Amino acid sequence: MKMLSKYFIRSRAIATVVAVTTSVGFASAEPRHGIAMYGDPALPPDFVSLPHVNADAPKGGSVTFAEVGSFDSLHPFILNGSAPYGWRVYGFESLMGRSWDEPFTLYGLLAESVETGPNRDWVEFTLRQEATFSDGSPVTVEDVLWSYEMLGTQGHPRYHSSWAKVAKAEAVGERAVRFTFTRPDNELPLILGLPPILKKAAFDGRAFDRPSMEAPIGSGPYVIEDLNAGRSITLKKNPDWWGSDLPFNRGQHNIDEITYEYFADGDIAFEAFRGGEISYVRETNAAKWDSNYDFPAVATGKVIKSEIPHQRPSGIAGFVMNTRNPLFADWRVREAMIQAFNFEFINRTLNGGSQPRITSYFANSQLAMSDGPADGRVAELLAPFAQDLPPGTIEGYALPVSDGQKANRKGRRAALKLLEEAGWSAESGTLKNADGAPFAFEFLLQAGSAQEANIAELYIEALTALGMDVQITTVDSAQYKERTQIYDFAMTPYSRPMSLSPGTEQRLYWGSDGVEKPGTRNWMGMDSPAAEAMIDTMLTSNSQEDFIASVKALDRILTAGRYVVPIWYQPKSYLAHQADLQYPERLPIYGDWLGFMPDIWWIASQ
Repeated sequence: MKMLSKYFIRSRAIATVVAVTTSVGFASAEPRHGIAMYGDPALPPDFVSLPHVNADAPKGGSVTFAEVGSFDSLHPFILNGSAPYGWRVYGFESLMGRSWDEPFTLYGLLAESVETGPNRDWVEFTLRQEATFSDGSPVTVEDVLWSYEMLGTQGHPRYHSSWAKVAKAEAVGERAVRFTFTRPDNELPLILGLPPILKKAAFDGRAFDRPSMEAPIGSGPYVIEDLNAGRSITLKKNPDWWGSDLPFNRGQHNIDEITYEYFADGDIAFEAFRGGEISYVRETNAAKWDSNYDFPAVATGKVIKSEIPHQRPSGIAGFVMNTRNPLFADWRVREAMIQAFNFEFINRTLNGGSQPRITSYFANSQLAMSDGPADGRVAELLAPFAQDLPPGTIEGYALPVSDGQKANRKGRRAALKLLEEAGWSAESGTLKNADGAPFAFEFLLQAGSAQEANIAELYIEALTALGMDVQITTVDSAQYKERTQIYDFAMTPYSRPMSLSPGTEQRLYWGSDGVEKPGTRNWMGMDSPAAEAMIDTMLTSNSQEDFIASVKALDRILTAGRYVVPIWYQPKSYLAHQADLQYPERLPIYGDWLGFMPDIWWIASQ
């Protein structure tokens, strides 16, 4: 269970998003302190701290966070094994660090400068001379080149696609590395600034691709202080951390000790929070936010309820259908599954009707598809693929809206009609195909996911009324990861966040390689040349018009593909936390996101 905070809306932030994404062209080839996807970084070379931090935040103190599940490895960068989230994030650093107050801008971290060609067909990083690993040894060019090769060939598949675009990786000086690309790529110079840098010597005589409780050595702000395998891990601020005085880090990583306690499910973790054992909780249920936080610590002010708004896209969340399963290969069946989902009734039952529905993958942003038919540049991009796109992609697609009653007669009639068109008919209350085989599948859930289980139960009740035979299987976190990595499910909860600067990661989400290759984010098994063409345009566009049009077109392809039964998104995060755990008044545009909790928080003295 990951946890949350409170939100201040800044009109300036929207202007920042537009200003940065509308810039065109790239800087000339010269070493710079940062790099943006478009235009120039917002901060000058002599910036003293990121704008959304408290540069004078007090240091020290300890916090305890809750996670649901367990862990069986301390090697976070491979496909196999489950490693603690906090160790992956805070034990290791990359060449560049991301500012979450800009759509996609990086500033020097392990690297003091970045340089790229005018066409972005290569990128060069120069290491800081003072950068060291946690054991005091220097971070070298050899460590960088080795890390990229290992991650790109034996690491988690998320690193493979970018490495495959590198034609040559070489040292071009004592502290400089250059990556030459197979072809120009606007985003790749930024993507290559983000992989973790590991110490090569720590893997001498040790296989890189095997899970292990022997932790790799990184250069991050924290080291492992205490470990109870599978149950808890404590990270301690490294007193000799090389980067503590770096302007990029000023006001960040203020807390001395971070403990992650693992619980069997979210309800147990919440009780631990109520009892004062856990420092904060992120609430994902708006109804519970209003009703379950009336315990004494809230009344006395020892626990604060904070709401953190954001300006990022909604992303997609809901139940994904695996099209590798013949049941869900037909778009009409997938549309029937969407028609059967009574969002208005479920939202009212579980959230008091307060949560807005996800209407597309990039909803809540300027990148979202427009209502009605595609026009302009979006229509031009989709036209070559028109014959192969599902209905609604070009003409316009909208999710069904029910009357809010449990029966959902309109949705049920529409679902049955679509199922009949796809070859299914109800016989004595059982949905069967022409061969007499029943419409039966397994709904996979992870233990401890109470909200997802509640939604699934209400949904499956409606599917059963259509004559489907749906069996819920609940597995622990390790089994769930193993099964989803190899796409061993028919339907399961699914969540993919989207940023204000979508790029290469979209291939990992929707690329055809993921139909058979394990470990990608393409859980639905989609194979769409149109989607891949939009991603190509997104990555090679040099103008705001083309970039936004390609994302809007991709949004149409994904949404009209009907791969996911969407639920709701939160336009703000709900965070309950101990009163001495505080955060800056000025929030990043991404809100409660990566780089927020506990990165820029601090412990205030009482």
